Amino acid sequence: LIPPEADSGLEPFARLTNAASSFRQVISNATNTLSTEGLSGLLARIPGAQQGIEQFSDVVATVTNPEFWTKLASTGTIEDMTSAQAERLSDGINKLTAGLSDVVSNLPDISEGQMEDTDHKNPHFFPGRNVIVHLFEWKFADIADECERVLGPAGYGGVQVSPVNEYVRAMNRPWWERYQPISYEIRSRSGNEREFAEMVRRCQRAKVRVYVDIVANHMAGPGATTPLYGTAGSPSDPAERLYPAVPFNKSHFHQHCIIETHLNASEVHNCQLGGLPDLNQTNPDVREQIVDLMNRLIEHGVAGFRMDSAKYISPDDLDSIYKGLKPLNPSFEFPLFVAPFIYQDVEDFSDDSGTASQYTDIGVVTELKYSLYVGSIFHSALPAPTLQALTAANATQNGLIPSESALTFVDSHMNQRSHGAVSKLILTYKDMPQYMHAIAFTLANDYGTVRVMSSYRFNDDSRGPPADEREQILSPGTAEDGYSCLNGWVCEHRWPVLRRMVAFRNFVQPAAVHDIQATNETFTFCRGNIGFAAFNVGTITRDIVVRACLPAGEYCDLITGEKRDTICTGTRVLVNQDSTVSLTLPAASSLVLDLRNRVM
Repeated sequence: LIPPEADSGLEPFARLTNAASSFRQVISNATNTLSTEGLSGLLARIPGAQQGIEQFSDVVATVTNPEFWTKLASTGTIEDMTSAQAERLSDGINKLTAGLSDVVSNLPDISEGQMEDTDHKNPHFFPGRNVIVHLFEWKFADIADECERVLGPAGYGGVQVSPVNEYVRAMNRPWWERYQPISYEIRSRSGNEREFAEMVRRCQRAKVRVYVDIVANHMAGPGATTPLYGTAGSPSDPAERLYPAVPFNKSHFHQHCIIETHLNASEVHNCQLGGLPDLNQTNPDVREQIVDLMNRLIEHGVAGFRMDSAKYISPDDLDSIYKGLKPLNPSFEFPLFVAPFIYQDVEDFSDDSGTASQYTDIGVVTELKYSLYVGSIFHSALPAPTLQALTAANATQNGLIPSESALTFVDSHMNQRSHGAVSKLILTYKDMPQYMHAIAFTLANDYGTVRVMSSYRFNDDSRGPPADEREQILSPGTAEDGYSCLNGWVCEHRWPVLRRMVAFRNFVQPAAVHDIQATNETFTFCRGNIGFAAFNVGTITRDIVVRACLPAGEYCDLITGEKRDTICTGTRVLVNQDSTVSLTLPAASSLVLDLRNRVM
């Protein structure tokens, strides 16, 4: 026992406490998921560990008390610690160490055991949480802070982080450099592997899951100079297909060819996307490198992955990669032997060989058509009743993938920057107030797993994240209003209305959308008998009388405010005895009610 000279002196005890906590979590998960026979087998491997934990816990309060160390520092002895305490501490630590060592020696059997749940469609949210936010280009330390200060308290279920492994350092540091890998070392503008691991642990404590963007289709493309260097300093020669830090060479890539038509599946899966060297995922070495990265991230506690450019990898090759993944790490409060959540980037406009339905058997798929529909409707390009096509009960008959297989969003880091006719249909933070109301609809609706975009401001489509003169990413900070970000960050996820809508979605799940009532400009629906939402996508004010499916009383509208004690900070809405409500909906507006925000 060494007296601490600063607070960090207690770190060994904090680590032991964390180890004990992780051990308890493994046992708890085993109790909930293993058969009686399997649980008995596991417990047989850890004799004395639980007793050691209890003894250690009894004494750790003493040795972490600053007064104990003050006395010890002044006397230079441990006379103030009774012999019984010292003996109990020593015995407890010995038993804990022995027990945990026995567990660790058997962890390969546990972590590499047969995946009992191969469902890649479960996001593994903590209970009562249902929404992912994409903190695009954020630093790991800032993500950890955001989990603790904003995402956890606001009820967000998970955070998607930008690619974490080494990528090319491109001139002017555009955002797309993240999607041109140089190696699979975890080192990026966001931070290193240690910082990543700390971020995942802090987010887990805040009840926020972490999902990592994985680039498995290609490596960095040729640049103006050779060699090209990555964010970890690794050299590469893309023109010669040389990436020594992996190591990859020409044998690991498909033959050089260009995708000339998306109607040819072989071209889509085996030729170059935008001139980027196309990896051959049937090559065992390629597959092993990708799997090793993903398994390393699983060991660090992530809950799943976004597979970038999945459309350009055959479903069979992706399935083979997924079969090589370990179960999620149970010390991060996952059940034993469960598969990671996987959502795949597949652009499907039904006019080429790669369709979303080809990938739904192996994971969730990003439903880009949802973005186009919801954008068109809130742009007033389509009538309000079209929103019915975006509900869980009606999606498949209108050309969307099933709700359980869909990741839905109003915008993404990709389609924010799209060009041509499609770009005019996508709503972003630049399209207020329609954008906010489209997100409100998406969160009030019951279709898919929802991801909210958190952006930074840009005019140039290639512009990277806000950074200083040394190209270090700037932190978002917090403005005087208590929620807005600084330094060029938009931070849509912090907007009060979005935070209230995240809470609404958490509250009404799993109640389905029903009692849809629509006119050419207005659309209303209920979520069970606990929630109600109304939208005007038109250009003029509309007065309507509709069923709200809520008990009679006065409610506080979540778009304009919330209930605080008995006060409504927004618009009060009266629900009549027959559950009807009379509404005046201005152009491009929405209104949302739920039982939690009933004020009278």
